[in-house]
Amino acid sequence: MHVVARTIALALASLAASCASIPGANYPREPSTALDSPEVTALGREVSGDEQLRGGVSKFRLLTDGNDGFVARAEMADAAQRTLDIQYFLFQDDETGKLLVDSLLHGAARGVRVRLLIDDTEDVTKNPQIAALAAHENIEVRVFNPFNLHGPLAALRYAEFFLTATRVNYRMHNKLFIADNSLAVVGGRNVGDEYFETSRATGFADFDVLAAGPVVQQLSSSFDAYWNSEVVIPLEGLASGHASTSALKRDSADRAATRETADGTRLAERIATRNPLDEFLRGGEGTIYAHADVLYDAPEKREVEEGAKDGPLMRHHLVAAIDEVRSELLIASPYVVPGEGGMRLIEKVRSRGARVMIVTNSLAATEMPIAHAGYEHYRKRMLEDGVGLCEMRPTPGDQAERDGASSDSPAPSRAALHGKAFVLDRQRVFIGSMNFDRRSLRVNTEMGLLIDSRELAQQVALHIEALSRPANCYTPVLSPPDAFGHRSLSWQTEENGKVINLASEPTGNLLRGLKASLLSLLPLDDLL
Repeated sequence: MHVVARTIALALASLAASCASIPGANYPREPSTALDSPEVTALGREVSGDEQLRGGVSKFRLLTDGNDGFVARAEMADAAQRTLDIQYFLFQDDETGKLLVDSLLHGAARGVRVRLLIDDTEDVTKNPQIAALAAHENIEVRVFNPFNLHGPLAALRYAEFFLTATRVNYRMHNKLFIADNSLAVVGGRNVGDEYFETSRATGFADFDVLAAGPVVQQLSSSFDAYWNSEVVIPLEGLASGHASTSALKRDSADRAATRETADGTRLAERIATRNPLDEFLRGGEGTIYAHADVLYDAPEKREVEEGAKDGPLMRHHLVAAIDEVRSELLIASPYVVPGEGGMRLIEKVRSRGARVMIVTNSLAATEMPIAHAGYEHYRKRMLEDGVGLCEMRPTPGDQAERDGASSDSPAPSRAALHGKAFVLDRQRVFIGSMNFDRRSLRVNTEMGLLIDSRELAQQVALHIEALSRPANCYTPVLSPPDAFGHRSLSWQTEENGKVINLASEPTGNLLRGLKASLLSLLPLDDLL
């Protein structure tokens, strides 16, 4: 017991002594960049042969179905001939994670260079899928702003967070998948079963967009900025990244030769029957041509916010676009903590008579009760300003029209919103990783596409409207003011076509409601 106590004390002392340092910062790494001649690949030739991709125009396809989101990525991995550049906040060790890893290993075995950049919010060294990738000679894995503690000491990460919060609170929330610098998928999905609608426990409503054309080269530039940043460390530079290297290489080689590692029979069948990539390349149904801007935060966002470095901050561009709204603003965001700046922006849009509708998660549905506690601080004020709010139910009442769900997807026991989209006057649409909260605006790095397309904006608007049907939402309603000017909240929903009124907030369970109430008392908005 004394040995354990000493180990913990030494670890904490070490952390306290190195609050500002990034582990592995001096580990050697070679700079690299995206494929500079994508037209030498089959995908590049296919894209360059599209006569409509001229004058800065790119093409897009909206992916609201999780299965299609997975298949598009798997097909891109299979079709790549030279490079795969992949950037994610989470890359889970589950069925879809294993299947995607096998596709990446198969590509690497063909000679494709794979660069995987992943955040360390969950101990990346504990994921055997990531380790298998890093062991392959054609694959390099780098980690954004890693924690000091990994492996057996990862249990002490909460302590590390409090000791080094200024640094480790700063996370990379970007999601990006690029093949041969010719095709890209951008949006809200991480890699994991719940994001691709294959989990029976949880299903996420989400948005991705498949992209080709000049916008992809801009996305690759954003990836390169992160890949070569000082806050990104090779996986081998972390202490536990050296474990069992020879065994990992053997496993990596074995898996590159076969695709039977993951129990993915059902998904494999879907890959064989669905072909979103081919339809997109042919300009099939759902393909849209439009101009777009790539918005992303500098990888050194914290220093840029503090004025110590120059670099892009995507909120400036998105806020400017929202500020131009004249008739309607639709927002889908799982977490809504606008802060005073966000509230002023909403109130400015409302002052012009524009409709504002926000779809978010109810307390019963949210993955993060702490974020809902922050949302509570602004809910009444938004309603008083005339903002429409929809708080998604964990079990949608309109199952027959469950938005984005494929007919052969398993019905999850709990649903939640994970997609992030902003529809501006049904003329422009932002799809990406950014929530409408303080953490996304000021702390995490984020990215996305701002697309000038009436057709795509209308598609996203229709999906948001489907999510916000009365049977799928708890709709908060303000009472008339009482004698003291106080207005209470109630909620409405719909069951079997009948309106149900709820006097108290649906919490999912008593403990969750109590937890959210206690958290709402703390001044945490800037961290949420």
